[in-house]
Amino acid sequence: MQISFSNFSNSVETESAFDVLAVAKRLIAGGKDVIELEIGDSPFPSSPSAVKAGIQAIRDDHCHYGPSTGLPEFRQAAAEYVNREYGLQVSAENVVAGPGAKNFEQLFLEAFVNPDDGVLVFSPHFPTYPPNISRRGARMVVSSLKQSRDFRPNLDDVQRFLTDDPSPKAIFLNTPQNPTGGVATEKDLRELADLVRGRDIAVFSDEPYDQMVWNGKHYSPLALPGMLEQCVAAYTFSKSFSMSGWRLGFAVSSAPIIDMISKLTNTALSCVPPFTQLAGIEAMQNDLEERDRRMQDFHDKVRQLVDDLNQIDGVNCLMPGGTFYVFPSFAEICNQLGISSHGLAMFLLEAADDQRGVACLGGECFGEAGHGFIRLSVAQPSERLREAVRFMSDSIQQGGRVADYLSQHEHYRQKTPYLA
Repeated sequence: MQISFSNFSNSVETESAFDVLAVAKRLIAGGKDVIELEIGDSPFPSSPSAVKAGIQAIRDDHCHYGPSTGLPEFRQAAAEYVNREYGLQVSAENVVAGPGAKNFEQLFLEAFVNPDDGVLVFSPHFPTYPPNISRRGARMVVSSLKQSRDFRPNLDDVQRFLTDDPSPKAIFLNTPQNPTGGVATEKDLRELADLVRGRDIAVFSDEPYDQMVWNGKHYSPLALPGMLEQCVAAYTFSKSFSMSGWRLGFAVSSAPIIDMISKLTNTALSCVPPFTQLAGIEAMQNDLEERDRRMQDFHDKVRQLVDDLNQIDGVNCLMPGGTFYVFPSFAEICNQLGISSHGLAMFLLEAADDQRGVACLGGECFGEAGHGFIRLSVAQPSERLREAVRFMSDSIQQGGRVADYLSQHEHYRQKTPYLA
């Protein structure tokens, strides 16, 4: 007898990038040349000082349990890092270690949100937000991000949420934003802080792309008056230091909030491996020049890909304010072909050509507000990015192949035209 799963587990949808990654790897194993632009991983090797320190830490047997909050020296180094980078004034007591940034979504919600509370999310959104909100039995309230506003958060929607929702409790802010590349300005953050300050509202500031702001600099809401007591900011070594497989990150907030998240960390995962934390210290202290060179390379690739995509008739691609993604609108093309944007993405991977393909993600992988868009990562050599654009430009001319693909994949057939 198969034991029944819970209603929650049956409702969970996985992060689409990893699903498409699995298809791409299967096709590559079968001999297909796939240009992989689907996954948000750095193509660079891990931060060099971190590698040396991590290996030495393993040799020195830093492979046992550590404090749930994190090693004291890691917490201190992380505090000094964000103080230097973002003008904060925090200390080790304001930092808790974690395995990347994603886990802090769940711990934040456990700390603040009760069943039936409202959680405001700007959408298109990172795909793990909904299942983590659902874990708490809370309600996700959506504010749609618009290309016409550079995908910046709509503060009028925040005001409506605080005024009209029966039980508003939390706001998820992701800047620079995945998948759109939108960046909240300092003015946006000040206005948001003014709306929530002094109210029983918690803000989760998801900041994994903090070093990928292409105009100006990154601002964290933690730097604003009173927000340390109402905000949890999450950071990761995955993007800035190319350490995604190390599973290392940290969160910053007030000491009482950090104590609570540390207690929840203790019950969920015991601790973060000490040797990864020792590696992270070295990255933050010694690899900043290497980090900045890599960020510049990402910036150059983003600019190139945007320029090339805008040469395709029917494509409208905004230069993102940050991240190593571009988020072009293919709405006009999807309408002509009668295919959903994720259907078009899967066609480019599976069926546009027998020998070659491009792996990317349809915007609806990030919520309904993403319909008509496609997300592409720039984590490939520049020439491969150009090859991908040429391939996409040629592939969308193959209406017959698209029709054949749709006949076998009816779920990708467009139900209603997109607003182009």
